[in-house]
Amino acid sequence: MFESLSERLDSAFKKLKGRGKLSESNIEDGMREVRIALLEADVHFKVVKSFIAGIKKRALGSEVMESLTPGQQVIKIVNEELVALMGSSDTELDLSGKKPFKVMLVGLQGAGKTTTAGKLGLYLRKKGFKPYLVPADVYRPAAVDQLKKVGTEVDIQVYPTKEGDKPEALCSKALEKSVEDGFDSVIFDTAGRLQADESMMEELVRLKTLLNPSEILLVADAMTGQEALQVASVFDEKLDITGIVLSKADGDARGGAALSMKAVTGKPIKFLGVGEKLSALEPFYPERMASRILGMGDTLSLIEKAQEVVDQKKAAEMEVKLRKNQFTLEDFKDQLVQVRKMGSIKDILGMLPGMNNKVMKQLDIDDKELIKVEAIINSMTKKERINHSIINGSRRKRIASGSGTKVQDVNQLLKNYNQTMKMMKKFNKKGMMKSLGRGILPF
Repeated sequence: MFESLSERLDSAFKKLKGRGKLSESNIEDGMREVRIALLEADVHFKVVKSFIAGIKKRALGSEVMESLTPGQQVIKIVNEELVALMGSSDTELDLSGKKPFKVMLVGLQGAGKTTTAGKLGLYLRKKGFKPYLVPADVYRPAAVDQLKKVGTEVDIQVYPTKEGDKPEALCSKALEKSVEDGFDSVIFDTAGRLQADESMMEELVRLKTLLNPSEILLVADAMTGQEALQVASVFDEKLDITGIVLSKADGDARGGAALSMKAVTGKPIKFLGVGEKLSALEPFYPERMASRILGMGDTLSLIEKAQEVVDQKKAAEMEVKLRKNQFTLEDFKDQLVQVRKMGSIKDILGMLPGMNNKVMKQLDIDDKELIKVEAIINSMTKKERINHSIINGSRRKRIASGSGTKVQDVNQLLKNYNQTMKMMKKFNKKGMMKSLGRGILPF
């Protein structure tokens, strides 16, 4: 999402940054390119008009015209206006009130509600809650079985909806069951249709009255662009939704829905679905998203990802080993495993400042290489992992054969490992080891 938008904005800003002073004409030209970039990204035309007007008003004022770095000031203004457009600050789930707190997931068929129910359940459990999943879609074939399967995958209990159950009755019984069994949060996966028809809306309104949920989250498909805005407006008008989950945000979406949703509905995007895995649900942070769109990276999200997967005890042990030059190939493998838990290398690098789409396209990144490295190390004996210097020619052939790779691959791994150790020695001598941080090493 936002790839083409980021590239277009980067191109527009380069022209502005290259000037010592900016005239009104320069700013007009720059804003014209920004306007085109936003419209091509499928941002609603009314939102674009208001957004550009706000930037121009500030850009033609003294904070830019009298600045020593006018181009940078314009980018700063665009960043701030983007954040304001998407909601100014992140909006957490409303977890207040009487337990169990209730979340209704609503949306069209195929938007990803059932998968999102599992993702949200997993997210809440990581936060220390005990969630309960309720399949309230009794119309779509296999909808109940799908949620049961999702529940099994994330090890979260699912209410046993039966064939012939009516939505209101089953939701009422599920709520009673959740109280009896000590669940503190209940997620209701409601029925969808191919379009927002009157009968579906009436049912959802009745469920809202019955359940009095803390949150009514609309699950909208990011891939549908402008259509997602129309859907959001209809659901908000009928149900007064509390927020939006933008699913399939990792796909080939232009990003316009994410930029327009808050402005059109007045309701915040609370989560992004960023992959097929049930762990691939991220809270939506407007500041971080604006930073990524403008090629400034997202180091906060990177740090949080690292903290989620890094074993702090192991990290401390690794640091000691590095200081004492005792970092083995076994440790090397453990580091790779932890990095892989954070996601694809491309995604991780994309969170670093300066890693815009143009730079990323020039890099030959293949996550399969990490899997290959892990396989090679797994094919070594314990002695070989601890002391790589004993790995002679015949051992290299055996390791290559055992890992399904070539001897050249084994040689390359050992070469990379030796170079890394030399680099660590230099850092150690210069007292720079602490600057590497704990748990993630630059391999």
